[in-house]
Amino acid sequence: MIGRTTFRWDRLLTSFFVYVFGLLVSTTVFAQGGMERDPAVPLITHDPYFSVWSMNDKLTDGPTRHWTGKEQPIAGLMRIDGKTYRFMGRDPEEVPAMEQTGLATTPTQTRYTFEAAGVCATVTFLSPLIPTDLALMARPVTYLTWSVGSKDGARHAVQVLLDVDPRIAVNTPDETVTWGRSAAKQLQVLNVGSQDQRVLNRSGDDLRADWGYFHLAVPVHEEASLSLSNEAVHSFVESGAVPVEDEMTMPRSPNQGAAHLAVEFPLAVEGTRSAERHVLLSFTQNYGIEYLDRRLKPYWAKGGISEGQMLAEAEEQYAVVEKRAAKFDADLTADLDRVGGKVYARLATLAFRQTLAANGLVMDFDGTPLQFPKENFSNGCISTVDVLYPAAPFFLFFNPDLLEAQLKPVMEYAATARWKWPFAPHDLGQYPLADGQVYGGGERTEEDQMPVEESGNMLIMIAAMGRAQGDMHFAKQYWPLLTKWVEYLRKYGLDPENQLSTDDFAGHLAHNANLSIKAIDAIGAYAEMARALGHADEAKEYGALAKKMAGEWEPMAKEGDHYKLAYDSAGSWSQKYNLVWDKLLDLNLFPAKLRETELSYYETKLQPYGLPLDSRKTYTKLDWQIWTATLSDSQEKFERFTAPLGKWLDETPSRVPLTDFYDTVTGKQEAFQARSVVGGIYIKALSDAALAKKWKARTE
Repeated sequence: MIGRTTFRWDRLLTSFFVYVFGLLVSTTVFAQGGMERDPAVPLITHDPYFSVWSMNDKLTDGPTRHWTGKEQPIAGLMRIDGKTYRFMGRDPEEVPAMEQTGLATTPTQTRYTFEAAGVCATVTFLSPLIPTDLALMARPVTYLTWSVGSKDGARHAVQVLLDVDPRIAVNTPDETVTWGRSAAKQLQVLNVGSQDQRVLNRSGDDLRADWGYFHLAVPVHEEASLSLSNEAVHSFVESGAVPVEDEMTMPRSPNQGAAHLAVEFPLAVEGTRSAERHVLLSFTQNYGIEYLDRRLKPYWAKGGISEGQMLAEAEEQYAVVEKRAAKFDADLTADLDRVGGKVYARLATLAFRQTLAANGLVMDFDGTPLQFPKENFSNGCISTVDVLYPAAPFFLFFNPDLLEAQLKPVMEYAATARWKWPFAPHDLGQYPLADGQVYGGGERTEEDQMPVEESGNMLIMIAAMGRAQGDMHFAKQYWPLLTKWVEYLRKYGLDPENQLSTDDFAGHLAHNANLSIKAIDAIGAYAEMARALGHADEAKEYGALAKKMAGEWEPMAKEGDHYKLAYDSAGSWSQKYNLVWDKLLDLNLFPAKLRETELSYYETKLQPYGLPLDSRKTYTKLDWQIWTATLSDSQEKFERFTAPLGKWLDETPSRVPLTDFYDTVTGKQEAFQARSVVGGIYIKALSDAALAKKWKARTE
């Protein structure tokens, strides 16, 4: 049967606008005579377990992969007038690839365009992660849409096949899976998941989910053929049809030929008439996080909604969500470009979905949201405070209540008798088990802790969050803890002992000048919170203390035309990125000329792919570079620091979701990828008071 053909001006115009806008303003464009090329392209982005990427220039150059790099193949084939082509995936290699003519990435969408045999096609992945709408953001659904037209005006018979490998639902391909069909309102649904369903049974870094179910949901009006078979691709190539009989011998592992989830659409296109189809890609788990031995349900399940109800709601809202996401993307990208320039907008766009997809969003027993980041490709820690800190600008800019949802578990843990130290914890465990700190000495010893780092981080974040929310209710609730931590910083903050900081890959360092800035800013932030809460004496005392310490800092750190890495380290330098909070929180503890002195010196240290972290190595941190560039009040100077980052995006040999740790000379990844810390890129947007106010209004 030839499927129905649609011609909808509203959707056509929306799609055309988003596509053209993406090409002109957004991140990745393939063009004749040259190209911008991102390290990896987001396709499906929801949480650390449901995160699929293309790590190639073209969607047909390789298999789709989990953010860890492990293959989670999704194959896409298009049969045009009896001949089959590939538009997604490497296999089957004997089938020719369609010509990829364009790729545009906006904050919530990735849009590819293809041509072959007189047909043009647009393939769009939409993950509507709009942070001001928690119900929508939490919904683990990516819409995959095809829009197919005739390029030569002739009539063409077209069929589209999507085939999902069951590896998408397990950690390793030797795990056995089960599969089946179900129905939801106006949807046919194919499902696959591990046989054992070992819910929250272990933690780790380089892991995929081995509990929960992947769903391929197809609207009943799409006139599609669905199949549960490992022969769907072969059958489609041979005949244009998918097997009519499902594979029913289960359980099997993907290695043993477990059934794939496949859907085939027949289309007809001619002249100016186009055809459009879409499916929903989803992955659901009954529990998302274990926090202090309590299993917490995912936030999308609030109110007791079932998987079927969630999918049905997502389908009913498809047209509205598509239009809303298009406007969100256009508005945000234009603002990012205006405030930081094209390279900055490109970086922030790539960071958008990655930042959110590195978190698990669940609900507490009373239904309030709790959000837990995973320290991807590091040690897999959960709710690492020095991951929360660099990512905080993203949440402060879009929705500070989400930052509260991240900080609350840390504060509740620190308030228990288990945490006996006079400084803030480093983490809550290893994802997805937030059952107590595992890093360094954990709960046992002060060895390898980050006492100044994490205490300063928490005080600064809570102060910034209170300003963004318009009150200090969170600080008030945990004031005794904050007072304990500021007292620690009073004693140890000006001249930190030999200890780790967030840049722990560089090892222990005593007399760390940048870490001292963080402590001083944190004491100033505490004074501001005290003032807002009516604690006048404390505000005066700690405000004066912060000012005094800042005055003592400068002569200790000064060395000629710049400031040292450590007080006792002659001939050294480092990025003083922590200074940015003195500016953003209006603390004014350090003279403005200090920032300009450092920036002028940093310009002499720029490498082909960015500014090194300090004088010890040529490696750098992506997030800290933007924080450092934001120290400048000059847009021209800001863009001089970001220009090498655009070159790095185009040329890095490391094809992974944004790494935040790479070498500025070779462009190679040092470690880390797909982490939420890239949300720190939004500090430039946050520093623009008018822009921050504009986006804050969207949450009210």
